[in-house]
Amino acid sequence: MQISENISLKKYNTFGIEVIAGHFAVFTNESELSELLEFKKPTNTHQQPVLILGGGSNILFTKNVDGLVLKNEIKGIEKINEDEEHVYVKAGAGENWHELVLYCLQNNWAGFENLSLIPGNTGASPMQNIGAYGVEIKDVFYQLEAFHLQEKKIVNFGLKDCEFGYRESVFKAKLKGQFVITSVTYRLNKTPQFNTNYGAINQELEAMGVKELSIQAISQAVINIRRSKLPNPAEIGNAGSFFKNPEIDAVNFEKLNEIHPSIVGYPVAKGMVKLAAGWLIEQCGWKGYRKGDAGCHSRQALVLVNYGHAAGNEIYNLSGEIIQSVQDKFGVLLEREVNII
Repeated sequence: MQISENISLKKYNTFGIEVIAGHFAVFTNESELSELLEFKKPTNTHQQPVLILGGGSNILFTKNVDGLVLKNEIKGIEKINEDEEHVYVKAGAGENWHELVLYCLQNNWAGFENLSLIPGNTGASPMQNIGAYGVEIKDVFYQLEAFHLQEKKIVNFGLKDCEFGYRESVFKAKLKGQFVITSVTYRLNKTPQFNTNYGAINQELEAMGVKELSIQAISQAVINIRRSKLPNPAEIGNAGSFFKNPEIDAVNFEKLNEIHPSIVGYPVAKGMVKLAAGWLIEQCGWKGYRKGDAGCHSRQALVLVNYGHAAGNEIYNLSGEIIQSVQDKFGVLLEREVNII
């Protein structure tokens, strides 16, 4: 366990932003994390500000980090229990998400197939309540373990404790910055419950020539769709969807629909309608926009990109311009999904 000074974080964030961490270390278990949290600069008697880093796929750095950056690399995947209908799979927070999905698919454990190819690590899945193609983590979540940074102890969180919402959890709200997720346990199905009604999954399955539906086929369809629409962070720096899909009440949706008949919206709970943020952004003319190395992707307006050497502030400022233009045109306020540092 080594603490390094003045380390570039470019390879640790999928935007590929060049910023420097004052101090940097990796932890692979709770004991190492606890020890690292005691670190103090030789010239300072106070503990360093701490930033916990996972896969770096949902973060935009706009400045250097004058503190201690700790990368979570707690690994391990194991089946810890099962009953007639379910298998309970526990994964370390540092496991790559898509590799966990593939592992479960190989074992015919159903529930993750719609969440294939989402970038990032397992620990972020409940923090963000990640979701895609009609499925969210809350649908397969059982419990998690999290390390309390002040009390230095492990606390268990069940489904209700996490207070899941749309790309939200208690860890992004009232408990933000207080815990480090160390492991997550999921409840997966022995008998699949296929979900193919969202997006273009059925069309892709048909194009693939699938005759007999399976979780593996659905996973491959999702992978194909994502690859056709979203840029690979290894090729173009990005953090996937930069904005959340906003929700407005049905009355306001009807008013917008009268003015913009092609507006995209989906009814959700409590009389609300979820709008497609990508559609709103595209209508404002941002799709394919580029200024320097910061831009809006040519195939998916929801994705902001770094074409090479953009600074975090350039991408952040672009996101602000997009938010303002959408509000001016539609009266709808977009919210950033990506964490800004």
